[in-house]
Amino acid sequence: MSTGDIEDVETFRQRARDWIRGNLAPLPAGSGIGVMRAGESDEAELAAVARQREIQRMFYDAGFAGIAFPREYGGQGLTADHQKAFSEEISGYEYPADIQAPTFSPCAAVLLDFGTEEQKRQHIPAILKGEELWMQFLSEPSAGSDVAAALTSAVRDGDDWILNGSKIWTTGAWWSDWGLVLARTNWDVPKHRGLTVFILPIHQPGIEVHRIEMLNGNKEFCQEFLTDVRVPDTDRIGEVDDGWTVGTRWMFHERMLHNSPLVTIPADGARGTIRATHLVEIARDAGRLEDPLARDLIGEGRMLDLVTHALQGRLSRGLRSGRMPDQSAAIGRLFTGVTAARTTTLSFNLAGGASAAWTDDDGATAECGNDFLLRQVSCIGGGTTEMARNVVSERVLGMPREPAKDRGVAFRDVPRGASNRG
Repeated sequence: MSTGDIEDVETFRQRARDWIRGNLAPLPAGSGIGVMRAGESDEAELAAVARQREIQRMFYDAGFAGIAFPREYGGQGLTADHQKAFSEEISGYEYPADIQAPTFSPCAAVLLDFGTEEQKRQHIPAILKGEELWMQFLSEPSAGSDVAAALTSAVRDGDDWILNGSKIWTTGAWWSDWGLVLARTNWDVPKHRGLTVFILPIHQPGIEVHRIEMLNGNKEFCQEFLTDVRVPDTDRIGEVDDGWTVGTRWMFHERMLHNSPLVTIPADGARGTIRATHLVEIARDAGRLEDPLARDLIGEGRMLDLVTHALQGRLSRGLRSGRMPDQSAAIGRLFTGVTAARTTTLSFNLAGGASAAWTDDDGATAECGNDFLLRQVSCIGGGTTEMARNVVSERVLGMPREPAKDRGVAFRDVPRGASNRG
């Protein structure tokens, strides 16, 4: 569309505000607060996912789905500023939180970047309507943060590929529809040069989804076992053995989450975090609002909140304008991970005795102990902060790369546990 055909941001904002307030329910106080807290029953979780699909369809019907997605795939063809305005207006109201990541970013983003025209026209409209929820089959039990060391194999069989292996730490795979899969297609080249990306339906013969119970009872993470799963070559993303090119962009979109123009994340923060404003509620319910130490902790949380928003804004502008390299997204990933862990620690310190033992009547102080035990999730999920430090040092600052014994070595010859040899 030409510039003159695009609705101005303030008119769009007002239209979004009116629609949100007329169609969506306000969120209860404290909704989405906490770090991977144990949810309700499976039935209640499935009902919540069904409601999110419904809301996403409402977005689509009202012209608010895929705000910055191309119009030819069902999006609105608007700008990142329009998406930002919508995210600001939806703060405090229900929205399809579990669909934003990884369905919209990185999965739909990868499809837009590398998918064939047929793949985009088949899947992007379905994603925008809430008909397809996607997960990323990326991490593996044996690989940790070394994504390129994937052992899940894909072997060519005529017009198909046969996949075998295991993926892990997949959030919500048990209720999702499609997976974006990184697999090894060549063992005789260095690890980064023998990977290929595929897409596949999750619920099919040959795929077993096992749920992982965390120490607080949360079962959001899953592990998948793929046994002789047949995938047509038409469901390959990118070129054979060039999966690292796709993977690099894939991980860029994962780090970009809070700055991505493809996702809706309320201005007051994503679900599953401890927000700085919540620290005041914890101090209040702990009876510590007048405690000078508690006020210092609240002040630190507020400072981190202000710096986070300022940094994310600067990164967003720099990346969109091209003044910052794409790899600068790792700066935001690093800072938000470390800050989330610190803010969770502040909440633990503010809660006092309720950090160790609490009841449902303890208000905002309840569950702060569990949040503290799981605080490092923010530094692991979505790519570890250690990897983000490497990206910042090597690819943003241009510092020398760490020595690696497997560099330039055929992956088949890289030493690893006997049970993991290909």
